[in-house]
Amino acid sequence: MIEVEHLTKFYGQRAAVDDVSFQVGRGEIVGFLGPNGAGKTTTMRMLTTFLPPSSGSARVAGQDILRQSMEVRRAIGYLPEHPPLYPEMTVTDYLGFVATLKEIPGPKRAAAVGRSIERARLADVRQRLVGNLSKGYRQRVGLAQALLTDPAVLILDEPTIGLDPNQIQEVRALIRGLAGEHTVILSTHILSEVEATCQRVVIIDRGRIVATDRIDRLRLAQTHVDRIHLRVARDEPAVARLLGALPGVQAVQRDDTAAGSYLVEAPLGGDLRELIARTVVEEGWGLLELARLDVSLEEVFARLTADRATPEPDGAA
Repeated sequence: MIEVEHLTKFYGQRAAVDDVSFQVGRGEIVGFLGPNGAGKTTTMRMLTTFLPPSSGSARVAGQDILRQSMEVRRAIGYLPEHPPLYPEMTVTDYLGFVATLKEIPGPKRAAAVGRSIERARLADVRQRLVGNLSKGYRQRVGLAQALLTDPAVLILDEPTIGLDPNQIQEVRALIRGLAGEHTVILSTHILSEVEATCQRVVIIDRGRIVATDRIDRLRLAQTHVDRIHLRVARDEPAVARLLGALPGVQAVQRDDTAAGSYLVEAPLGGDLRELIARTVVEEGWGLLELARLDVSLEEVFARLTADRATPEPDGAA
């Protein structure tokens, strides 16, 4: 549904997006993840035909972004980081205005506005002025305008920026509900956003793709040791020493998240939880918690972008 091949964008002599290639399949929700200035927004602007690439190509819903730019625009719904809203209009009037701009035929316009209001859960505020709405509702209005034409592809740029926790959950639920019906590419630097909404991620840093895969596979690829979190009720100096002496244990260190907590590291391929649990019980330390820890997306992201701390190219976003 989205095919990007060797896409490059120069600002002057410096590449904001450098030889980027990836694909997004029909019905997928894919996170386009990267630090600030990595090239996310520049890539989104090229895919939406707002900016021409310096080289490379991309197809959206089968249409070329250069040769068939109008067809691409008709195939996508775009929610920019700051939606272009008109505060003096009611929600219904604003969506009707956008429907006119998107050339939805007059007889179908009211139905299209009604569907987008329903899908974005705006029925309770449809007659209110956009300028009087909360940030969360304004973001929903932006999502509603992106959905007006029932597009095959949705491109969402930082859809929950500036929202409170409740509003974030609402918008994430809306996005998850689009899976299957729409192909969604969600551009963000918020890692929890990706984990909550996306099936797969593309990670970009300094204009280059550094990883693309499902989150679970990325975590597995970055897992080098088995890590076990342990918490005991009766902490004592012998805990670390005896745990460190168990067969297969490579290291034991205190975990400062709670009293009596430890992090045990062991080689991949084995499972020491039963041995650790038996030792804790036999020593009378009182087992409170025991769990294997997965590599977090934050750790994956940090490892993939750790050595790229030089200044960003002018114009990269």
